[in-house]
Amino acid sequence: MMYFHSRAEAGEQLARELFDKYRYENVALVALGDGGVAVGEPIAERLHCVLTLLVSEDVEVPGENQLFGSVSQTGQFTMNSELGEGQFNEYAYEYHNYLEEQKRQAFNRINRLIGDGGVIDRDLLQDHTVILVSDGLKDVMTIDVALDFLKPIRIQKLVVASPIASVEVVDKVHMIADELHIIDVKANYIDTDHYYDQNDLPSHEETIAKINQIILNWR
Repeated sequence: MMYFHSRAEAGEQLARELFDKYRYENVALVALGDGGVAVGEPIAERLHCVLTLLVSEDVEVPGENQLFGSVSQTGQFTMNSELGEGQFNEYAYEYHNYLEEQKRQAFNRINRLIGDGGVIDRDLLQDHTVILVSDGLKDVMTIDVALDFLKPIRIQKLVVASPIASVEVVDKVHMIADELHIIDVKANYIDTDHYYDQNDLPSHEETIAKINQIILNWR
């Protein structure tokens, strides 16, 4: 079983793996969540490429402990692909007003957090190899949100990089990504924090501020 001292150390390992192939390519890193930023920083440094963040918020079905889907920073809603269509439609009908309100609130929270400059500039991704980077992929929801976000953007290649991922995610991502860089695959994925000794991440606000700074400097 593999554990990492910190997300930065895990990012260093992935950076070494990606360096030879992508050092001279047009690459853009898209972090999936705050932990992905911590993993992505050493990679961006080694590859001299931009690091940006896709912000999304989950929407839960009330009282069911069940993920309904996720809203991204463009306001786009992605359904939880692990729900069958029948089940999804049933929830959508039964809790329609509640779920619509949750989506609206999630989008408002994202907007308050990232401000005007927060939405990823698609020009930074256009015609690039896009590397989606995470600190741990437990379920396919974050990948689905990223895929929906990337749909209208013409990219050269899609690479997924994460220190750890569940078997289910790897099975799905194999079919959609051009390349996968996963250090350790877990059959029984516990919780992402569990695999790191250090879990003192900056606040969400600090991470967003850092990303905006990186993008300003990159321009």
